[in-house]
Amino acid sequence: MDIGAQLRKVIDVAIEAPVVTSFTRIGHDVRSRLEGWTAPAAGSMAGRVVVVTGGTSGLGRVAARELAELGATVVITGRDAKRTTAVAAELSTATGIAVEAETADMGNLVEVRALADRLAARHPAIDVLVHNAGALSNERRTTGDGIEQTVASQVVGPFLLTSLLLPALRAAAPSRVITMSSGGMYASNLEVDALEMDAGSYKGAEQYARAKRAQVTLNEMWAERFDASGIVFHAMHPGWADTPGVEESLPTFRKIVGPLLRTPEQGVDTLVWLATDSGEPSTASGSFWLDRRRRSLHRLPTTRRTDTPERRAALWAWCVERAGIDPAAVPS
Repeated sequence: MDIGAQLRKVIDVAIEAPVVTSFTRIGHDVRSRLEGWTAPAAGSMAGRVVVVTGGTSGLGRVAARELAELGATVVITGRDAKRTTAVAAELSTATGIAVEAETADMGNLVEVRALADRLAARHPAIDVLVHNAGALSNERRTTGDGIEQTVASQVVGPFLLTSLLLPALRAAAPSRVITMSSGGMYASNLEVDALEMDAGSYKGAEQYARAKRAQVTLNEMWAERFDASGIVFHAMHPGWADTPGVEESLPTFRKIVGPLLRTPEQGVDTLVWLATDSGEPSTASGSFWLDRRRRSLHRLPTTRRTDTPERRAALWAWCVERAGIDPAAVPS
């Protein structure tokens, strides 16, 4: 490692230690200048198919727009058909690329299965699958499948969709699956038996963090179990970005942090880079990213102690049972 690279790493570590400098726009601004980030080349995604769940607002919508601007055929999903169709039309007009709309609630497993069928029929090869759907709810709800809503939409639904789209992802190999997680997972243990909080102890922010912790652990496990598939798996967090979801679910946090919040464009920078870059993102499967660098899954020894092989195996088995599918049994 040359002296310049060593210095950049030292500065990055210094920024990473305090959450405020790392997760806010300060971290993005300093790192982008320090590393000399460049934008993807125009047309670099031409001929590629990208699916973005939760693409009607916030980070998902911005990511869909930027990937379409690079020439990708983008499919966005949303729960409301009218809204999803309208957003797809707006993105198509803005980018000059026909953005497709698909309706599905990622917490409804019947709808996820139907979505996978439609996607596979229209796009036998899918280059990038972005799991972005999901929100923080302050009220406990369960789905028709009897699963807590946050866990259903952010853990079980994505597990099912990835499993069903394995043939399409293999057909496009080298392909990528990218999960939009959250820095909030750093405060949460890896849970299986207590992954779904009960009504008596339910706190929306904690439930969200548990789901996000499960996401990043599963990302590593997908990479381990499907390392020969030609599919690269990534998880990342966007830092603290100013989105409609933050405004609605965390108004006090938004008011306090205020101007330090990242723009949505800054929030999706790493996601777009992971979807397009031919360097590390094309090979570093199972990694967890912030600001174009791989990060540890743990900041606290308490969370590290819960991340055991036994608990990981139990989480995978739990997902197989809830989703009703074993990815290992999906035909190539």
